[in-house]
Amino acid sequence: MPVSPINKPLKLVALAALSLLVASCSTSTSTSRAPAQKTGGAVVRAQPGLDINRAHKDGAPWWDVDVSRIPDATPTLHTGAYKANPYTVLGKTYFPLQESKTYVQSGTASWYGTKFHGQNTANGEVYDLYGMSAAHKTLPLPSYVKVTNLDNNRTVILRVNDRGPFYSDRIIDLSYAAAKKLGYAETGTARVKVEGIDPQQYWAQRGKPAPLMLNEPQTPQPQIAQAGKVEQWTPPPQQHAAPVVAVPQAAPGNAAGGQYLQVGAFANPDAAELLRSKLSGMVSAPVFISSIVRNQQTLHRVRLGPIGSPGEIQQVQNSVRLANLGQPSVVSAE
Repeated sequence: MPVSPINKPLKLVALAALSLLVASCSTSTSTSRAPAQKTGGAVVRAQPGLDINRAHKDGAPWWDVDVSRIPDATPTLHTGAYKANPYTVLGKTYFPLQESKTYVQSGTASWYGTKFHGQNTANGEVYDLYGMSAAHKTLPLPSYVKVTNLDNNRTVILRVNDRGPFYSDRIIDLSYAAAKKLGYAETGTARVKVEGIDPQQYWAQRGKPAPLMLNEPQTPQPQIAQAGKVEQWTPPPQQHAAPVVAVPQAAPGNAAGGQYLQVGAFANPDAAELLRSKLSGMVSAPVFISSIVRNQQTLHRVRLGPIGSPGEIQQVQNSVRLANLGQPSVVSAE
């Protein structure tokens, strides 16, 4: 039976759609069956539908950690200055609160992940997508909040150490781990209730003294808000993947003269090991983890070196930044 001029294009469209559907199903099946990998004693699985080479895009990490084993943030008394100055982003000025213990608000929460993993937060800490932290436009930094998912009543306690989200319909940005614990990492947003926490009262209700942060991070201390002073702050620009950089290793006899770079510091040892693994595939310099106890918490620092010359250091720094794996800084060998 001959094909009419009208029906022929329709059949071609149907065949094309069927081909796309088959290809899509084939891709989904092969991706979801990605084998589990062993990393530092933890089982790390490639998550379905995620490209492990797309670090320049914000989203979920390609490695999967059991977030049920990640503890909530511990409300701790803060003895230094709070970051609560007015600041301007994208032409809009925000006026942070001077205290958070009476803060209560309900609205939409989002989360942020790989694009900002390893970068500095607004108060100088390092963002860990598997840490229990959050970004807020007006709460003082640092502060602590209890966040409840109003759709399933799951709750988490988080340390607020960053600014954002700068979308009018969202009230708070959570780390990927926090969003996953609340059950909305896959959907992207959720209806939540945010309640400020007074560490003194929080621990008094539990019959325990509030832990005190004895040593403040070694970063410039922010000043308490002053009339007429407005900070200018610009969110980090989007970054793109960089090529592998070959770095000549310093000879053993010259190791003392080489310099070291620190790419990140994490409370979660699995996150540190995964970053070390990624960096090892980018540079030929030794990449290692150095752990210390600071502020009553163990930090696992991801470092590389020794690197012999300033030019090589600059090259590695640029490559790691462009790959969005962190903000490498020169440190002493300790």
